[in-house]
Amino acid sequence: MPRGLWITFEGGDGSGKTTQAELLRAWCEQRGRRVVRTREPGGTEVGRTIREIVLHHRGDIGARAEALLFAADRSHHVRTVVSPAIERGEIVIQDRYLDSSVAYQGAARDLGPDEVRELSLWATEGALPDVTVLLDLDPGAARARLDADDKPFDRLEAEKADFHARVRDAYLRLAADEPGRFLVLDASLPVDEIASRIRDRVASHI
Repeated sequence: MPRGLWITFEGGDGSGKTTQAELLRAWCEQRGRRVVRTREPGGTEVGRTIREIVLHHRGDIGARAEALLFAADRSHHVRTVVSPAIERGEIVIQDRYLDSSVAYQGAARDLGPDEVRELSLWATEGALPDVTVLLDLDPGAARARLDADDKPFDRLEAEKADFHARVRDAYLRLAADEPGRFLVLDASLPVDEIASRIRDRVASHI
């Protein structure tokens, strides 16, 4: 049985995570591997309920409550989706994981990156991906992409420019601290070039 593999995609809103995750899924399946495509929040029935609360609730949600909701989703998601798939020898390709919470709630919402990371590690019994692809993009360029999509912003997308600048800075610090796990790519590059670099990195694991 081939070994399971867990790949997560991170980056600011509008950086192209979903596009690249789908291209990687197709490539892995062409190589004969079974793939589980999932996301946080929302990769389970419980997660879809939590996603609706944290991203679309019209009232106020405190920063700590927000962080706890993301951690609750993450705990359930890892236990019921990610870990079983890896044990079956499948490849998990996932939009967002704990690095998102560290960047958004820990840094941008000033809860403390270390505290938020520890919360997620406790919730998931220390689970970390094999590879994390960080698609780095200037927040102004990312906002232009979101505007072009012409759809309503969720609660996080609607935050001001300085919030998204703090998110980007936090992601880059995370990648600098864990170069063995992170692959940092310029998200303004052509889609095919980004996809090729991701495949090169993943190929060394399968």
